[in-house]
Amino acid sequence: MLISISIVLLSGLLFGWLCKKVHLPSLFGMIIAGVIVGPGVLNLLDSSLLAISSDLRRIALIIILIRAGLKLDISDLKRVGRPAVLMCFVPACCEVFGMVLLAPKLLGLSTLDAAVLGAVIGAVSPAVVVPRMIRLIDEGYGVREGIPQMILAGASVDDVFVIVLFTTFTSLALGDHVSVMSFVNIPISILSGIFAGALCGVGLSFLFSKTKMNTPTKVIVMFVISFVLNWMEGAQAAIPFAGLIAIMSVGTMLKKKKEQLAKELSQAFDHLWVPAELFLFVLVGASVAIDSAKDAGAMSVILILLVLVFRMSGVCLCTLGTRLTKKERLFCMLAYTPKATVQAAIGGLPLAMGLNCGNTVLTVSVIAILITAPLGAFAIDSTYRKLLKKAV
Repeated sequence: MLISISIVLLSGLLFGWLCKKVHLPSLFGMIIAGVIVGPGVLNLLDSSLLAISSDLRRIALIIILIRAGLKLDISDLKRVGRPAVLMCFVPACCEVFGMVLLAPKLLGLSTLDAAVLGAVIGAVSPAVVVPRMIRLIDEGYGVREGIPQMILAGASVDDVFVIVLFTTFTSLALGDHVSVMSFVNIPISILSGIFAGALCGVGLSFLFSKTKMNTPTKVIVMFVISFVLNWMEGAQAAIPFAGLIAIMSVGTMLKKKKEQLAKELSQAFDHLWVPAELFLFVLVGASVAIDSAKDAGAMSVILILLVLVFRMSGVCLCTLGTRLTKKERLFCMLAYTPKATVQAAIGGLPLAMGLNCGNTVLTVSVIAILITAPLGAFAIDSTYRKLLKKAV
């Protein structure tokens, strides 16, 4: 396994550096590195590492959300208001609608199978979006208008909403009964996650202020709390619970209570993100089913690009009636397009469930990652200085 870890780190660094040299996002190089060293091409990675790949990617996602929470200012989010709430579900609904409308014509799927595909493709990738919004906050671009804060919050809740839709549609496809509570549980899980995370944040701020701990120890404590919150999401609890939102809420409450402490912890997690990013995107690349990518026709690519138009239209709807300029709205639309994490995690589930659309869903998921993750990252990186205002 140690050799495999070395391969992941070195290949990710090398291909990320090469992409930077040609002005492409480094994550594109990391994904390509994962495809090359993964089972689909050279097969250099030990099976024991691949077996825990999803857990390692989850840890990287936890680091992302802790960083986001530690930098997210609640007052900025309140100032954004309505658009921040709409961004949590409107763009995803528009994309799913586009998939239901177009997939039967382009890929020959049934309406229900198209809905399952839409629920997989409809999630934005926090792994791509959140680190870039954090950088915008650090550099001061769009902060006064609340743009990165709005996208940060929306990207996190968007995934919860889409995964509930995915569970609902796959249950229908399997012939199971779906109750109204499946949809009622969405806001309940979000609110319970925010409450639990905020409570943990208050508790940690009190603990850290009353006890002498160095920064590494505080980081470990935050990891423990985050792992427990993540576990609670999968536990069969009486109340539905959004663990990822809870994790971000911990950091947000810490920032509200102890701003200087949040800065110290944020710097520590910024350092942890360097190796975590390599593991995340190289392992996402390694999880790509290259055979499925080879089988993808031009229609799959066309479908992905067309449903992105629906998604971007949804973002535009969310920002109507705001003070954002046309340039700022365009940036929001571009920033909400990347896909990677959720598609890598659930893209193969319909096939494992035995659904007729399983192979098509996996194929389109693979192509969506390979197209939208690098293009979305490139769009954000190359436009934010031109489209957003820098706070003085």
